[in-house]
Amino acid sequence: MSRPIIYITRKIPSSIIKPYEDRFHFRMWTEDDTPVPKDILWKECKHADGMISMLTENLNREFLRSHPHIQIIANNAVGYDNIDIDIARKQQTVVTNTPDVLTETTADLTFALLMVTARRIIEAHQVIENDEWKQWSPYFLAGTDVYDQTIGIVGMGRIGEAVARRAKGFNMKILYHNRFRNEAKEEVLQAEYTEFNELLQRADFVVSLVPLTAETFHLFDAEAFQKMKRSAIFINASRGQVVDEHALYNALKDKQIHAAGLDVFAEEPIRRNHPLRTLKNAVCLPHIGSASMQTRTNMLKLCVENIDGYFYGDGPKTAVTPLR
Repeated sequence: MSRPIIYITRKIPSSIIKPYEDRFHFRMWTEDDTPVPKDILWKECKHADGMISMLTENLNREFLRSHPHIQIIANNAVGYDNIDIDIARKQQTVVTNTPDVLTETTADLTFALLMVTARRIIEAHQVIENDEWKQWSPYFLAGTDVYDQTIGIVGMGRIGEAVARRAKGFNMKILYHNRFRNEAKEEVLQAEYTEFNELLQRADFVVSLVPLTAETFHLFDAEAFQKMKRSAIFINASRGQVVDEHALYNALKDKQIHAAGLDVFAEEPIRRNHPLRTLKNAVCLPHIGSASMQTRTNMLKLCVENIDGYFYGDGPKTAVTPLR
């Protein structure tokens, strides 16, 4: 058997693929922090047997139908909304993701974003950066308490559970909404299942951790923000397109809700002049939910293990489509 050709769409450390070089012929886009251009992606994948892809690659119907010879796509993320999964299933292209290895890291970032937004940390840092700290006053940069408040988690998957565990440490009352109720989780996490609209009305912090699907697209729209408390803080660490950003902008500008902390956006990357960036009550991060050195390395290692398992083992560890 000749070595399968694997195309990697972003530069990754050579140490991750070195143990597998006698089994695969790896090709890689080598520009640091720059997505592979579409024409090069298509050219490189013309003869590839498999690929390791990032969320920046749009592996849509056109791409997949033009590359039916690609046997496996190892997507370096939990989500795989950058891939036309229906076409992948029809032509038996195996797709894998990277669950579990990034759960705790993403939960850390989600809760950090919640705290940074609540306590106005970015604004406070900017005050010193701009040499604007002149004197102390009772309500200077006064924020919102986190301890003993109510958190509403929309999407109680692995990351949602991990965020709930952190919330317990802050003595928070935990509400959650999910496609399916899980009474076992409720007992362990001391969480209360609620309908979506009830959660919006009761929670001090509304945290979105849902996957992007046809049902969740613009789940958080103008109507949803109108149901929230005026003191509520909205956190999104899932996918940008689950939020109607125009509606969120208006809700923040008009003080329908208190603040928002966002790690994801409908179109990425955003620029400084993005409407949400112009608001003091919006904290914006550049999609760094899983961005720790250890976790990003483990994610890439899992991608390579999935590729190796498919071609030489008992199958990939984390397939999201049926095997060929």
